[in-house]
Amino acid sequence: MTNPPLGATANPASELPGPWSIALAGLVALAVAMGLGRFAFTPLLPMMLNDGVVDLPSASWLASANYLGYLLGALLCTLQPWLWARFRWLPLLAYSSLVRAGLVATGVLTLAMAGHFPAAWPALRFAAGVTSAVVFVFTSGWCLSRLARLGVPAMGGVIYAGPGAGIVVSGLFASGMVAWHWTAATGWLIFGALAFVLTGLVWPILRGGDERLAARVPRVVAGTAEIDGASVHHDHTEMTLLTVAYGLAGFGYIITATFLPVIARSALPGSAWLDLFWPIFGIGVMVGALLATRLPPGRDFRVLLAGCYLLQALGIAASLWSPSLAGFAIGSLMLGVPFTAITFFAMQEIRRLRPDTAASFMGLLTATYGIGQILGPPLVAVLLRHTSSQREGFTLSLEIAAGMLLIGAGLYAWMVKTHPVKSR
Repeated sequence: MTNPPLGATANPASELPGPWSIALAGLVALAVAMGLGRFAFTPLLPMMLNDGVVDLPSASWLASANYLGYLLGALLCTLQPWLWARFRWLPLLAYSSLVRAGLVATGVLTLAMAGHFPAAWPALRFAAGVTSAVVFVFTSGWCLSRLARLGVPAMGGVIYAGPGAGIVVSGLFASGMVAWHWTAATGWLIFGALAFVLTGLVWPILRGGDERLAARVPRVVAGTAEIDGASVHHDHTEMTLLTVAYGLAGFGYIITATFLPVIARSALPGSAWLDLFWPIFGIGVMVGALLATRLPPGRDFRVLLAGCYLLQALGIAASLWSPSLAGFAIGSLMLGVPFTAITFFAMQEIRRLRPDTAASFMGLLTATYGIGQILGPPLVAVLLRHTSSQREGFTLSLEIAAGMLLIGAGLYAWMVKTHPVKSR
């Protein structure tokens, strides 16, 4: 028996999409919200600079506005159960409805960047950040829940190939537009139109389901000894460590992804391969997400997370040890392969630790990741001002990023030792 094609239903009577339809719909949703709505700014920025519509300081503000929006969106997702408990009149919207609305908003916000209204751009990038976080959290919640019900939770890794697919598409499109001397405004128009086309493809699948917003319900274990004080403390400790470690991944990633291209341009001036490092990173993201689906069941996700952090640290080291075409290409690939695999494994850990409020805690981890992203670039700016050369400042920054990833790997190793999982 074969799975239905994208957009078809697995069972006409119940109108439930099959696992591949769900996974591919999630992949496309994240490709639109993250790969286009959020990350397309990276390859389009050189074009905006070349067009003279922004300078580096204003570009930094645009990036910061997006990071802040992403953080706020994640915090709203985290606080949603508490807000809905406080304001009972708020609607209990379905996750799928929120994803649909977020995808439409992504297309509108991306198209709006094509207009020459620089004063509005920070607000547009801020809104795009909020939207991408909301789509990410509720796409994850909807897809992972439905795939688990269908008995194929490992297929959840497929959806996290979406950001990588969007990065590859936006990177290759931007590279072609640079070669054809198109303007950045044209690029925003193309990406906005593409966002609407992709949204239309998955629109019939992203509907229904029991996953919806709800008020926070206190955990009650009256009359049983299933959960005692020690186990609750154990659970809180694991959640805290997972949150901290996930934030370290955001810190380590953003320093590397932001400044490796700058270092590469300095080390390889005039190279025709410079614009391909970003698509190489995206290819790595896709490969890593798909490999995550091939892992045998019953693995401890914390062990896998530790391995992913180590691989990213090695990717940073590769670019430091060998600032050459091969070193930067290998570094980009090694940074990309674990990028969304880390997200998939961490989201699965949340489903284990907090099954009843998974979406809220997915928002918490996403917010912590956003904080890590916000803290990274200012640290680099400080180091650049207090070191003898730009190269020394960048090297020290990347070394710190790798060090934070190693600390995160150590936290997971400590969790495995002190909080063993008896069964999966």
